[in-house]
Amino acid sequence: MKRSRLRMFKVTSMTISVMGVLMIVATVAILAYMGFISLSSFISADASTNTNNDELAALKSDYSLLKTQFANVKKDVEATNNKKLKASYDTAEIELVKTESAITDIESAIAVGKSSDEVTKRIETAKSQLEKAKSSLASIRSKVSNSG
Repeated sequence: MKRSRLRMFKVTSMTISVMGVLMIVATVAILAYMGFISLSSFISADASTNTNNDELAALKSDYSLLKTQFANVKKDVEATNNKKLKASYDTAEIELVKTESAITDIESAIAVGKSSDEVTKRIETAKSQLEKAKSSLASIRSKVSNSG
C-alpha cells in the first residue's frame, strides 16, 4: 500500500509540474502575441499619421496658391466695375473660405488624435472643397476675360 501511495504521489506531482510548465508557456505565448499586435498597431498608426500630415501639407500649399490667385483675380474684377461679376466673385470666394475651414478641420482632427479613418474622411472633404474653389475661380476668370 505504501508503494501505491508513493506512485500516486509521484504521478500527481509530475502532472502538476507538467501543467505548471504548460501554463507558463501559454502565458508567455499570449503575452508575446499581444505585444506583437500592439507594436504592429502602433507602427501602422504612426505611418497613417505621417501620410495624413503629408496630405495636409499638400492641401495647405494648394490652398495658399489658390488664395493668391483669388487675390489677383479680385483686382481684375474690381477694375471692371461690373456688379454681377463682383457678386459672382464673392460667391466664388465663399468656396475659398469653405476650403480654409475644411483644412482647419483636418488640423484639429490630427491635433486631438482622431482616428485615421476620420482624418482621411476630412482630407477627402477638403480635397473636394478645394476642387470646387478651383472651378469657381476658373469660372470667374472666364467671366472677367469675356467682359474685358
